[in-house]
Amino acid sequence: MRIQIWSDVVCPFCYIGKRRLEAALAETGISADIAWRSFELDPQAPPLLDRPLAEAMAAKYGFSQDRARAFLDGQRRSAAAVGLSFDYANIKRGNTFNAHRLIHLGASQGLADNVKERFLRAYFTEGAAIGDRDVLAGLAVEAGLDATAVAAVLAGDAYAAQVRDDERRAGELGIHAVPHFLINERTAISGAAEVATFAAALRAEAATGPV
Repeated sequence: MRIQIWSDVVCPFCYIGKRRLEAALAETGISADIAWRSFELDPQAPPLLDRPLAEAMAAKYGFSQDRARAFLDGQRRSAAAVGLSFDYANIKRGNTFNAHRLIHLGASQGLADNVKERFLRAYFTEGAAIGDRDVLAGLAVEAGLDATAVAAVLAGDAYAAQVRDDERRAGELGIHAVPHFLINERTAISGAAEVATFAAALRAEAATGPV
């Protein structure tokens, strides 16, 4: 079974959805080949956005900071329910284009999930500046990538085309928000669905057979 997942490393529901999908795969005993697809929530973001997240959300969506903080508290609870700890007080937002390029590097070595997981945990739990090249390089090496290969990617434009191809494909599929899961090119699930929803879709696809 092949599952393509469009997501961003600064998307809370992408991390929560990843955990719920993993739980559904474990529950069903189904094996899946997962392909991580790039999607930038804020392509124009600078390397570092130092405005507090609640303040930035309030300004973007036109509601109070209290409402923004309540929304973030809800996300924290959802994350905690799947074993994740979100530290929004120390979030360091930034551009994710280079993070996506390094995930593609990871995919070339069978380590995409390792790199994706490391970036998500670093951003949401450890307060890492996800748009900082030096920070990214260190995290990618921790995830198992070769330091020389990582440095070469960050120094040039390797895997830029793959990121843009993913984003172009998202547009063709009408994907405007993430996470978005596409199972066997047939079954689409948008958002951080519940474990039961994922499990039902996986079982249905398994019963249908390969594409």
